[in-house]
Amino acid sequence: MDLPEFTIAELQAAFERGEWSAVGLAETYLQRVSEIDRSGPMLRSVIEVNPEALAIAERLDAERQQRRTRGPLHGVPVVVKDSIDTGDKMMTTAGSLALEGNVASRDAFIVMKLRKAGAVILGKTNMSEWGYMRSTRPCSGWSSRGGQVRNPYVLDRSPLGSSSGSAVAVAANLCVGAIGAEVDGSIVRPASSNSVVGLKPTVGLLSRSGIIGVATPQDTAGPMARNVTDVATLLTALTGYDEGDPATRNGAEHALTDYRRFLDPGALEGARLGVARECFGQHEGTDALVGDAIGRLAKLGAEIIDPVRASSLPFFGELELDLLRYGLKANLDAYLAGHPRAHVRSLDELIRFNEENAGQVMPYFGQEFLQQARTKDGLNSEEYRLIESELRRRGREEGIDKALNEHRLDAIVAPTEGSPPFVIDPVVGDKLLPGGCSTPPAVAGYPHISVPAGYVHGLPVGLSFFGGAFQEPKLIAYAYAFEQATSVRKPPRFTPTLDI
Repeated sequence: MDLPEFTIAELQAAFERGEWSAVGLAETYLQRVSEIDRSGPMLRSVIEVNPEALAIAERLDAERQQRRTRGPLHGVPVVVKDSIDTGDKMMTTAGSLALEGNVASRDAFIVMKLRKAGAVILGKTNMSEWGYMRSTRPCSGWSSRGGQVRNPYVLDRSPLGSSSGSAVAVAANLCVGAIGAEVDGSIVRPASSNSVVGLKPTVGLLSRSGIIGVATPQDTAGPMARNVTDVATLLTALTGYDEGDPATRNGAEHALTDYRRFLDPGALEGARLGVARECFGQHEGTDALVGDAIGRLAKLGAEIIDPVRASSLPFFGELELDLLRYGLKANLDAYLAGHPRAHVRSLDELIRFNEENAGQVMPYFGQEFLQQARTKDGLNSEEYRLIESELRRRGREEGIDKALNEHRLDAIVAPTEGSPPFVIDPVVGDKLLPGGCSTPPAVAGYPHISVPAGYVHGLPVGLSFFGGAFQEPKLIAYAYAFEQATSVRKPPRFTPTLDI
């Protein structure tokens, strides 16, 4: 069915004119999920629809009739990643059959914030099982509970990243906005590969309470939408101090009341932007497209410093992987212990469940990473503290901070992903190329936004802006200025495969 790609502002205007109701809109999106996600192209991006969505929408319509609107998200359909708790009838499973039946007793803090802002939680999105951290050769977007998420631009190409379902649902217009979560690339990489905007905030700006995480120094949720304005609107609704996540004490001091005020089409005039050349060199088409985008930034008034070096850290290098092994064990054990409806209550029990149900859970790849994580000590171990400290030093003092200070930069730009999306192959696993720039800001815990830059043979490519701690306003402004000047994003056409 045809449905315009509404922005949040357009929807609010339509609500006020009486052209749409929250109920009617929710019904339309749910029908679209049925026709496109569950059949037709069969994207498998939505792992579960909210049985209470229409009832929520009905209450919000009643509030609007009484002239009591909660804000810009009032009545707007939003989906959240399946690693994020919702205190309703939906499960939280991280894509795993082992957690079927795990219904949380309360909302994650950010879900509570969404509801307070008036969003209609339309459903949960499929993801790479356990945040891409089950196997040493995983397949992006595949989970034992939800199956394989498909890229709406070319259906046999990877949706990439663990928040793949969130990005695909936004790209395919199954919702207006989505919430993803990231430890390294899981928001920005699927945003790039599905031609949407994804923002990974500074760690601590958004609460992690009620989210199945991987590594606390890098974990964060973040908004995804088809345009920068909607991402800024979502981010505004999500911030706030949460006593359940001490990192938000610092984040709350930097949180702003409305990130939309930084949406300036002239923001690039005079901005000093460094080009992280170490993130190039993996695919000539991507490099050329991003090179053209950087040229456009210069025409829009930016001063380009080329090259700079943002980091020497490799994508998922051994040091970072060790941090993730430690963190995965600690985070899973803590989450499972606090959720009595989960059938497994520890990492050990999860591994045993997977072994006993290998035919369903592990038909293509195993659980080597979970088994490696099981061998790690607690987060108080000397080895863990040294790893965390070394990564922080390389990511900040010897990485992004150094580049920003030495060159007096406002931000750094690079291709989000090293190449266009590769072919889905659950048997062999992802064919990841080492380019792209997700690791430096992920390890540093700094903000990172990806915005559509164009297409290579119809395959999406994203342009990244990243910078120092709590510099979301600058990144939003630069991404918005680029977006407004280029308008390169096109809706997907659900092409089965490339005609080559």
